[in-house]
Amino acid sequence: MVTEWKSRGRTIVPVLLTQQILDTKLKQCSPEERAAFFAELEIVNAAAPAAVPSQAGLPAGMVRQGLTDDVEASQARWREERDYLNSHREVLSQAAASLYPPSSRIAGTPMLTSKAWMPDGPVSLDQVKLTWADEVPEPLVTGTEPEAAGIHPLRAPGVRFDRYTLAIRYINSPTLFENRPSYRLQSVDWAGGGGELTFGLASYFDKLDVCEAIGHEFAAAHMAQEAGSETSLWGALPLRRMLDNPFDFGLRAVTPAITTLLLRRRPDGSATFLLHWRDPAKVATAGGLYDAIPAGEFQPGSVLSAQSPQDFDLWRNIVRELNEELLGAPEFDGSGSPLRYEKWPLWRALERARGEGRVRVYAFGIGVDALTMAAAIPSALVIDDEVFDQLFGDIAADNAEGITVTQWRGQDTRAGIPFTQENVEQFIHNEPMAPPGAACLALAWQHRELLLGR
Repeated sequence: MVTEWKSRGRTIVPVLLTQQILDTKLKQCSPEERAAFFAELEIVNAAAPAAVPSQAGLPAGMVRQGLTDDVEASQARWREERDYLNSHREVLSQAAASLYPPSSRIAGTPMLTSKAWMPDGPVSLDQVKLTWADEVPEPLVTGTEPEAAGIHPLRAPGVRFDRYTLAIRYINSPTLFENRPSYRLQSVDWAGGGGELTFGLASYFDKLDVCEAIGHEFAAAHMAQEAGSETSLWGALPLRRMLDNPFDFGLRAVTPAITTLLLRRRPDGSATFLLHWRDPAKVATAGGLYDAIPAGEFQPGSVLSAQSPQDFDLWRNIVRELNEELLGAPEFDGSGSPLRYEKWPLWRALERARGEGRVRVYAFGIGVDALTMAAAIPSALVIDDEVFDQLFGDIAADNAEGITVTQWRGQDTRAGIPFTQENVEQFIHNEPMAPPGAACLALAWQHRELLLGR
């Protein structure tokens, strides 16, 4: 329960029995332990460091000490840089992409890839084989290196947070911030018109400790450049320089998201696409940007099925995200029992439609966001208009991660945004678009005849 509070703050309330257990345990603590407990809760729930620390809840004669000036200044600077990162991700992604060869960019977007990571064209998802690796090597870069110290703020005088995720949790935690098992990509092979992806197991924070840290480092360097710093941009990026090959699986834990562009195919062969705006107050990554929908980390739906075939499936991951983002269902946060897909009506209906060719899903390959080096599997999901209406009807406007785009440029887009070259280019080049979503749009338009043909 305390762990849940640390990650989700006051957004959850324990059931009565748990409240009674916690109250009993708290009463059994010493005065010093109770004081430490209340101090911890104040740190977790405070939106910003208090100028004068509250003395509420302390035993008589005890005084709670506030943050020292150097710690408070360090955390304030970190928060300012983090806010800059979240409010300028589009600009920063474009700037970061300029550090790499233009040939590595996917269709001119800030999404990078290599020849080995991309097939010649879209690959039907049933032609992508997943292989399990029981053992995975320790990554060479974990975000705890001395090179990362510049973006780890002080947590006490002379002592820094040793992981970026700890700083997020205690200084600026979003609503959704949980460390869950994630599938770690080990190798990729797109030979023979299909694909084989090999995965092991890692954690979501393994990704953030490197990828969000690299993004923060770039944002801080970019701010310094704007302020007139004479240090070269590349010279101000020691952690990024450690990842000299973005496509080396051994350098960091590559735990990809699956970003899927949903296309509603109309009977005349035209289509609309759906987008999602990611709320920076709710999510730890890509906040303030449009993104393709559905999108989510490739993770098991339950910690109990982390190493079983139950959730080790790209299509099942996409369906879970559809349920959350279009229907507004609660997240499969890993805490429940393994999902029985055969008992789930949405899953059964989509499987029937997929078998009839009225639902089709394709993988485009694998890429990384130039700003954060976070990997994603861009893909496309084509659903016939009639099937979409039957299964989803009026889509949920709000969900746990943000807002579905139901209004755009004064138009009602609950049925989707028209899939035209003008609209595709508008979002890729002129809107704050997450790089994986931009790559999905660009690749879907490039291969539209294959995707929308029958």
